[in-house]
Amino acid sequence: MDVFRNHLPLTKSSLAQEENSAKKLLPPPSSQHRGEASLQATLLGLAALNEAYPEVLAPGGTARVTPTSPWPCPLPWPCHALGQVRPPGAEDSRALLLEALRSPGLRALEAGTATELLDVFLGLEADGEELTEAIASGSPAPLTRRAAELQEALEQGPRGLALRLWPKLQVVVTLDAGGQAEAVAALGALWCQGLAFFSPAYAASGGVMGLNLWPEQPHGLYLLSPGAPFIELLPIKEETQEDVTSTLLLAEAQEGEEYELVLTHHTGLSRCRLGDVVRVVGSYNQCPVVRFIRRLDQALNVRGEDIAEDTFSEALSQAVGQWPGAKLLDHSCVESSILDSSEGSAPHYEVFVMLRGLRNLSEENRDKLDHCLQKTSPRYKSLRFRGSVGPARVHLVGQGAFRALREALAACPVSCFPPGMPRVIRHKHLAQLLQKRVVS
Repeated sequence: MDVFRNHLPLTKSSLAQEENSAKKLLPPPSSQHRGEASLQATLLGLAALNEAYPEVLAPGGTARVTPTSPWPCPLPWPCHALGQVRPPGAEDSRALLLEALRSPGLRALEAGTATELLDVFLGLEADGEELTEAIASGSPAPLTRRAAELQEALEQGPRGLALRLWPKLQVVVTLDAGGQAEAVAALGALWCQGLAFFSPAYAASGGVMGLNLWPEQPHGLYLLSPGAPFIELLPIKEETQEDVTSTLLLAEAQEGEEYELVLTHHTGLSRCRLGDVVRVVGSYNQCPVVRFIRRLDQALNVRGEDIAEDTFSEALSQAVGQWPGAKLLDHSCVESSILDSSEGSAPHYEVFVMLRGLRNLSEENRDKLDHCLQKTSPRYKSLRFRGSVGPARVHLVGQGAFRALREALAACPVSCFPPGMPRVIRHKHLAQLLQKRVVS
């Protein structure tokens, strides 16, 4: 291992760097090895899902409502075996949703990511009447009755809508791609209330890294298994992370500790720090079982305060909890220098949020985020007290703003898979995209 590490020094790979350099530092794995790992993850995920929810994989029991799939290796044969007939225009979310709405006996609902599924339910509310008419128009009596059921379900509001539409529904299958926690929380609290969420695998641009063998667990747990790509663990050391270069093998991981993932793939023999931080919560056959914690490149840092992704999300969640009737659907942050909004003031954060249940933000509500940030981060509180950092500015964006952001990211030639949702935007044109959609 010493020879290996000396021959291949650590490099960094982050979405921001990839966008800036217009290339990926981590080369894609060969189709053969990528296919083998993805196939293994998919088959083991299907087996785990079948064990936890035996009736889910019965013919006609599952339907996908987005063009993208949550499975690392979407196979053609399960579609036929499970009674999934791809409707005409299956690459269109509307056609997939209509097909799912015609099937009241669904037990599993699939979507590429939780944020994509959130878009589906928001669109269903906005276009519910049109979709209901499409099902009833020119249809036999059973589908006419189904259209009436849909109309009644929609009229009762978002809470528990999925179970009203599909009374036998048990589980929602999406792929965890980073930045999905808020969408999962919003779906679980409203549209998908009472349903379990299952992410079959933990994947990155370098390949499938972790397998989820426990669908019944409320939070995604992933087994880091040996094989391609080769995974090492870089211990997280406060304040000195830049100097840490000594990695551990999987069997050397310590429960309760946090590590940054390091990937090496045989194709280009590049050894890259992914920037993903996981916490070891257990072991399985001498391999660590981990939970995703945060992404290092999603930290906010205008004066050296270095507020991590999970720290900011915690503060924002506390603030939204103090906004009467509000439910957080999505958010992204921009450091003021990106938008040139620090002129005449101290550097600060520009925070864009999409909410449900609140149409306008009062100044009192906006200030609560800054107070929560000071409670969560002593370093930020110190900088605010000295005036080195200005108060965070909160902007409410309209529905569809973050969908437009994801579409702009997907159009980027270096967009990664799976498509993680950025919590910190580093590029001015993306920040302006949200800025143009501010409603309060």
